[in-house]
Amino acid sequence: MNMKKKIAIAMGGFSSEYRISINSGNIVYKNLDRDLYEPYRVHIMQNEWFVVAADDTPYPINKSNFSVNIDDQNITFDCVFNTIHGTPGENGLLQAYLELLNIPQTSCDHYQAALTFNKRDLISVLKPYGIKTAENYFLNKGDLLNPDEIVEKVGLPCFVKANRAGSSFGITKVKAKEELEEAAKTAFAEDDEAIIESFLDGTEVSVGVITYKGEVTALPVTEIVPEGEFFDYEAKYLGKSQEITPARISEADTKKVQELAKMIYTKLKMKGFTRSEFIFHNGEPHFLEMNTTPGISQASILPQQAEKAGISLTELFSSAIEAALKA
Repeated sequence: MNMKKKIAIAMGGFSSEYRISINSGNIVYKNLDRDLYEPYRVHIMQNEWFVVAADDTPYPINKSNFSVNIDDQNITFDCVFNTIHGTPGENGLLQAYLELLNIPQTSCDHYQAALTFNKRDLISVLKPYGIKTAENYFLNKGDLLNPDEIVEKVGLPCFVKANRAGSSFGITKVKAKEELEEAAKTAFAEDDEAIIESFLDGTEVSVGVITYKGEVTALPVTEIVPEGEFFDYEAKYLGKSQEITPARISEADTKKVQELAKMIYTKLKMKGFTRSEFIFHNGEPHFLEMNTTPGISQASILPQQAEKAGISLTELFSSAIEAALKA
């Protein structure tokens, strides 16, 4: 009798990042322990959800119960491995849907996903814990843009970002007041909320925090050295940045930022894989953002960190599924 757990690997999504997500999902598919699990590639797209069979035939997913019919067999899933970056996998929609259906999934719960996907709200929640961040100015689409007020609050240069877009889409580095309007347009092309942040000068690092074999674990720290002016989409996915693991920072700073990342994970009641970005500004780690479905393709930071910690992809993925099934 086949007692292997059926795992739906959710990939795709509705955002500009769906290709990256497909990449991440295929890595999970390739590295999942076949002795324990029976993996299915589930593409979740704006207009259709389907399982891609071994011969690449698509079989539609029944959204009423997240099942699929393949060769007259109705298949339901024991767990969903969430590799969707952006909406609906990183902003809580998929999590809430699966929770309603009582299907475990590997990333955080829906509220945590929605909160962390909203940079503005996340920063507001973390502030009372004394966590340092950049100076921020918030803007909604349609608000009157007041360049003098913005520059007075955040200074120049500053960054204008889409508030709820993953993966560094919709970001501009602004060096002169006159550029703010154009930068806001770029951000509003991705989202109807923008966040304007002061420039933090210092070493940027990325810290993976995961629940591994039941323990909240900070992975080795990665230093990010962008070739351009900042860690943008090109730097992140087209190899235009250097990622150095472990980061070239002192042991004390490494420990400090790992403890901070773990504290944030715990306070927010996170689950699954997360990756938080910090900049050491004036010697202190300042929190930038947290990803709750970080990339897991070969080029991605989290797998590089896990490898340095002696954790293989297969072990990493098994641990995530076991944690979800236990929850």
